[in-house]
Amino acid sequence: MGFPTKLLGPDEHLVLVLRRHAKVLFWPAVLVIATVPAATFLSALVPNGDVQLYARAAIVLVAALVLLRWAVWPFLRWWTTTYAITDRRLVIRSGVFARSGHDMPLSRLNDVSFSHGVIGRMLGFGTLVVESAGERGQLVLEEVPKVEQVQRTLYRLSDDVRDRAARGERGLPYDDQDDAGYAAQDGDTVPLSRDGRRRGGNDNPTIQFDRTRAYDRGDQPDGR
Repeated sequence: MGFPTKLLGPDEHLVLVLRRHAKVLFWPAVLVIATVPAATFLSALVPNGDVQLYARAAIVLVAALVLLRWAVWPFLRWWTTTYAITDRRLVIRSGVFARSGHDMPLSRLNDVSFSHGVIGRMLGFGTLVVESAGERGQLVLEEVPKVEQVQRTLYRLSDDVRDRAARGERGLPYDDQDDAGYAAQDGDTVPLSRDGRRRGGNDNPTIQFDRTRAYDRGDQPDGR
């Protein structure tokens, strides 16, 4: 299933792309199977005469309108509604002509629950309820395929986001490691450029304060 990569932020990765379970297309499919033969049968019953052409055209027109409203339109709504999960957020997009969307950062995710009945367990779909700390509070997604897997994925990604945020608060960004996998600690000797910033663009406030005191003492930073 396609998802526009232009909607992804820098270094954001797509994890899952879902549409509502295909069971929502069951009755539209039944309608197509029933309407086409019925329209053909009724057209064949029209007697010969001056009104035959108009009667058959009317039958075809009614059948086409029925299919457009209760078969084609539900299919388009299903096709244009997507649930995407990245390593940063939950992205929802819907709408055939007028598009609407909702993004929920995984860092604000508080709870994820699901429910499904007997048919849902048999066919592998359910209702997913996502609660966040934002103003909108609760987001309900219906007919989500593999709902238990989606719930576990959201929890795992949310934990990963919080872990990376915690490292950043302590001055340990997720990717701020050297080739050996060691993360710099406050008080370590770090290579600096001439303007006093650490090479690589990271600028830990605690380490920067220690550098300032070193300049006051007349010391020179390593790695000039």
